[in-house]
Amino acid sequence: MTPQTAQVGDTLPPVTFGPITRTTLALYAGASGDHNPIHIDTDFAAKAGLDDVFAHGMLSMAQLGRVATDWAGIDRLRGLSSRFTAITPVGATVTCEGRIAERLEKEGEPLLRVALTATIDDGTQTLRGEALISAA
Repeated sequence: MTPQTAQVGDTLPPVTFGPITRTTLALYAGASGDHNPIHIDTDFAAKAGLDDVFAHGMLSMAQLGRVATDWAGIDRLRGLSSRFTAITPVGATVTCEGRIAERLEKEGEPLLRVALTATIDDGTQTLRGEALISAA
């Protein structure tokens, strides 16, 4: 299946990553510049009333983007958005999936709207979003 032949309801190959470790979070903090202590300092997380630190939302969002770009290529990506729906705890494995939700046209360009989800291994959906992919 290619962007040109994709039909509504078709699914994209999933992207799975994890399990999330404290090392993963420290490395992501360094690479992204996001050193928010809620993601890397267990004492800070405990003072905030949490059991532990949790993954940066943008770490999972990047993996949602990979679902679209691994399938269609970065040059076809026209938009990416997501909404965080739950935290991703340390130890979780995340599976990101996409499904063709709509074929449309914008300014003369044929597009695919891809519904995206990120779900951790206990079944909790942590992100949902969409990508717009050129079908030209």
